[in-house]
Amino acid sequence: MKGEIIVHFLKPNFVIIPMTRSTLLLLLFSLLTIPCFSQSHEELAQKAQDAYNRKDYANSANLYSEAIKKGGLDANNYYNAACSYALAGNKENAFKFLDQAIRNGYVNTAHLQKDTDLDPLHADQRWPQMVANSEFTGKRLKKFWDGPALKTPYKPDLTAEEKIAGLSKLWAEAKFSFVNFDLVPELDWDSLYMAYLPKITATKSTAEYYTLLSAMIAQLHDGHSNVNAPGELSNTLYARPAFRTRLVEDKVVVVTIWDNELRKQGLKEGAELLEINGMPVKEYAEKYVRPYQSASTPQDLDTRTYEYALFCGPLDAVVNTVFTDEKGKRFNFPVKRIPVAENGKYTRPAYQLTWLKDSIALVALNTFASDEAAKAFLKDFDIISKASAIIFDVRNNGGGSSDVGYEVLRCLTRDTIATSSWYTRDYRPAYRAWGNNEGRYGYGSGGVTPNEKYCYTKPVAVLTSPRTFSAAEDFTVAFDAMHRGLIIGEPTGGSTGQPMFFSLPGGGNARVCAKHDMYPDGKEFVGVGIQPDILVKPTLSDLRKGKDTVLEAAVAELRKKSK
Repeated sequence: MKGEIIVHFLKPNFVIIPMTRSTLLLLLFSLLTIPCFSQSHEELAQKAQDAYNRKDYANSANLYSEAIKKGGLDANNYYNAACSYALAGNKENAFKFLDQAIRNGYVNTAHLQKDTDLDPLHADQRWPQMVANSEFTGKRLKKFWDGPALKTPYKPDLTAEEKIAGLSKLWAEAKFSFVNFDLVPELDWDSLYMAYLPKITATKSTAEYYTLLSAMIAQLHDGHSNVNAPGELSNTLYARPAFRTRLVEDKVVVVTIWDNELRKQGLKEGAELLEINGMPVKEYAEKYVRPYQSASTPQDLDTRTYEYALFCGPLDAVVNTVFTDEKGKRFNFPVKRIPVAENGKYTRPAYQLTWLKDSIALVALNTFASDEAAKAFLKDFDIISKASAIIFDVRNNGGGSSDVGYEVLRCLTRDTIATSSWYTRDYRPAYRAWGNNEGRYGYGSGGVTPNEKYCYTKPVAVLTSPRTFSAAEDFTVAFDAMHRGLIIGEPTGGSTGQPMFFSLPGGGNARVCAKHDMYPDGKEFVGVGIQPDILVKPTLSDLRKGKDTVLEAAVAELRKKSK
């Protein structure tokens, strides 16, 4: 299903013409000579691209030119026309359209300089000026949208003017760019802004100010819309201990311990957390943690509250906790945080290959932040291809680049892979002035071609959890649409899209989600989560025994298929 198409009706200006016999004949002739099928600029641009793919560059250039005349004023149409004209040997038109592309906002100077389509223009004396124009326009637009006036340096307490300016920028960027307001229909963003003005000016420090901004943007209920405090505050706001807790069967329990010294001190996986600083853990979480977490779904919010942020705070402050072990014995445990810079020592590798019984390959894809996972999978493909089945584990994958996951999926089929469809807001000030509603701009499902060298055809399963997020969800959506195997585990975090970043006073920054993704057929998962084919949740009993409830369920299902 393609993105919703909005037809905008402009206010008409009527001219009354006396209907004489000659006028009527002229009107009738005009109607008869109008082409029955007028092509839209989108259709013309697609035909232009098709001609380009056939290397019919002259026709491609002319079609892009016609698309622009029909209203396709997008900078990419001008740029593509310039490329086609250059390849067709028409330098004059190539420079003409390239100049218009830059004037209309094409500012990817690095791509412009290395694009081989434009090589025929490089020897012309006009080429250096085009490159300079692109650089200048890029800097001008960057200054307009994220200029230095609001990029003030860090200081322990920002001025009242800086605080109001930052709040106003956050409000404005979300007002005009946040794509998911329809998922929070009860939210009055303007009223929230007014309510936060006195709170913001009353803050006594930059740390308090950024904490309050986090609470405000959390009202969007979107995992891709966040506020990030300045780096100088990292160890004040974001320091955490070298272990993680999680909500398991409605209990907050230790699930991962990275520092063995903590085990020596008596902390074990499966220990239940009862209190933090003298308060019941859930009461503490509701008061000090949950209100500041940006999350798209209840499961995403629980993950952020009880796993990612529960122990966030000042590096030099000791957290007093009370735990109980599996026998019900209570014990006090003073929790010390580690510097944010040391967290990297405890991250999972991007890719892990483990062999299970019956020659089942367990492939953990833990992040798509780099292409490391895809490269490692392709490197190991020859041995993985001998597996009786593959289990892809993306339960701990918080995202990155969708293309990394697609590179893996390309090896599981001989067919084109349908990826997510999407839309963004199509805000046109003149249309608003005419009383027309805001529209949407988007594309239907994209297509990823299969790997020509590798193709694994045996059974496959994917493991998911609420920590499966962003690009990992794009991977899971495409896998689901392939009908290639089962998704087993828990619903995903339910948040993906394209975040738009911008600076805030004091050295911090924020982002708002500007793109809404769906299944290829338009089915929603943002704000819901991708639902597994087989719902399996971890149990506290299995956790304490060192058993992986979800993985064992997946292995059992694959064994059924092999019989």
